[in-house]
Amino acid sequence: MLKDNAVMKKLVATGEERVGKLVQQLMSNERFVIGIQSIVSKGLVAKGAVDKSLRAALSAMSLPSTADLEKLHEKLDSLEATVAELEGKVSQKRER
Repeated sequence: MLKDNAVMKKLVATGEERVGKLVQQLMSNERFVIGIQSIVSKGLVAKGAVDKSLRAALSAMSLPSTADLEKLHEKLDSLEATVAELEGKVSQKRER
């Protein structure tokens, strides 16, 4: 219903145009870009510290980390492939 409304279409188009201009102005401002880069960089450093602390806490509680679970999953996949191969060989031997 609102999609067919001419006034709404005009408001959306005007809003998109203004937001586009604002983004363009912000991205052309070197201080703004440097500030955003700094914020992102600090966020990544903080995430790294949280991840490290979480791994240490999980280890202290004898709980596996995501990396531990991924390694275990890879080992299980390998074992499943080996079992399937052995099953195939056993089936071939039975057929003889």
